[in-house]
Amino acid sequence: MKDILERLEERRAQARLGGGEKRIEAQHARGKLTARERIELLLDKGSFEEFDMFVEHRSTDFGMDKAKIPGDGVVTGWGTVNGRTVFVFAKDFTVFGGSLSESHAQKITKIQDMALKMRAPIVGLFDAGGARIQEGVAALGGYGEVFKRNVIASGVIPQISVIMGPCAGGDVYSPAMTDFIFMVRDRSYMFVTGPDVVKTVTNETVTSEELGGAKVHTTKSSVADGAYDNDVEALLQVRRLIDFLPANNMDGVPEIPSFDDPNRVDDSLDTLIPDNPNKPYDMKELIQKVVDEGDFFEIQESYARNIITGFARIEGRTVGFVANQPMVLAGVLDSDASRKAARFVRFCDAFNIPIVTFEDVPGFLPGTAQEYGGLIKHGAKLLFAYSEATVPLVTVITRKAFGGAYDVMASKHIGGDINYAWPTAQIAVMGAKGAVEIIFRQDIGDADKIAARTKEYEDRFMSPFVAAERGYIDEVIMPHSTRRRIARALALLRHKETERPWKKHDNIPL
Repeated sequence: MKDILERLEERRAQARLGGGEKRIEAQHARGKLTARERIELLLDKGSFEEFDMFVEHRSTDFGMDKAKIPGDGVVTGWGTVNGRTVFVFAKDFTVFGGSLSESHAQKITKIQDMALKMRAPIVGLFDAGGARIQEGVAALGGYGEVFKRNVIASGVIPQISVIMGPCAGGDVYSPAMTDFIFMVRDRSYMFVTGPDVVKTVTNETVTSEELGGAKVHTTKSSVADGAYDNDVEALLQVRRLIDFLPANNMDGVPEIPSFDDPNRVDDSLDTLIPDNPNKPYDMKELIQKVVDEGDFFEIQESYARNIITGFARIEGRTVGFVANQPMVLAGVLDSDASRKAARFVRFCDAFNIPIVTFEDVPGFLPGTAQEYGGLIKHGAKLLFAYSEATVPLVTVITRKAFGGAYDVMASKHIGGDINYAWPTAQIAVMGAKGAVEIIFRQDIGDADKIAARTKEYEDRFMSPFVAAERGYIDEVIMPHSTRRRIARALALLRHKETERPWKKHDNIPL
């Protein structure tokens, strides 16, 4: 019996070494952790239960029958994050460059199936060179099996991808269908075709970083939701995100003890809005002063910065926040901001996370670039997302709410449950100057008349009370009481039920 146990320990030790000491040293020399080191950091200490440690590929072509390593380039299993069950797979770059074989794919799909059965989140850690070329179509078939499960799990369990090295070819499509993608700066990149193929096909000379590095995907393409400086920071931030997320679409949001008084008053909010309506202020300051302990996890912070999306807590329960940012492009809605917010709203709705919207929007961004780029369809995505949402929707208009953008930002008319306005709110078709120049264009040459007409328009429309008189605003509130009002509104809406006609699925304007 002792011999058998010793042999088991020997095999385990060999499997844990992956591609061997030299390749592990090479991984560390690149500033990267190994697959198992990453899992140990992500999960609670000692909680990881590994599956399929001894799985090997079954390929015999191109001498592969003589090159077999236990685990076959991916480590899979489950553990806990702050006590909550999470499934995980981590590509092992030290084994065949983490390339995907048929057996490798079967390990991943097994974990995906288990995560779906257990209704628990799944995290994928990517550091691999794509499909294993020696296996040909078997590897491609494996990708298809993984992709199909990504789609089935979408909206049922949270799926998170962390790109910690190369992620190319077929490997990129699985992360692309998950809910969140995070990258490591200067060490990770994602692209469908690499620099060599790009050079051959288009004659462009480009580096991996320029083609698909973290900066590209967090600021230009919007493929990634965030980037961090190293493996350790990335994994710690993923742990933080998981704390905000429900385990699945039926469990409801997690609730943690909160020591921040929901009735807390912040008098500094009474002076947040500048006297000059064209002067910006930082909407993040409002969010951080309203949420529990100032703890706000922002999503896509570096992309479309004219809108803010992220998670926080009110009375210990997770809430999604969407807010126009006057500091960037005056908080205007454009194609990028609309897409960013729409995807976030749909995620929150899928997982029953209430949404609080802070609104200060002067309208949609005009111009040929926006119109040619499909602003109408992209703006409609955000309108569609809010309109189809059945989770609690609480809206606070802090300043401008102009034109169609007023409707789009969770207005009463498209399903907002409780809509508040600060006394500084201006709800109108457009700003006073533009409106007067259209209505009274015959007086444009007369400065005194235009000034008088502008004041008349401001007095009549540039306040929250016209909307409040019609019931479009439930209450005009004092800024310092915003946290208390939101907390009470969310408590009221906790058991909200909405009936919708049956449909197979909707047809969002993609």
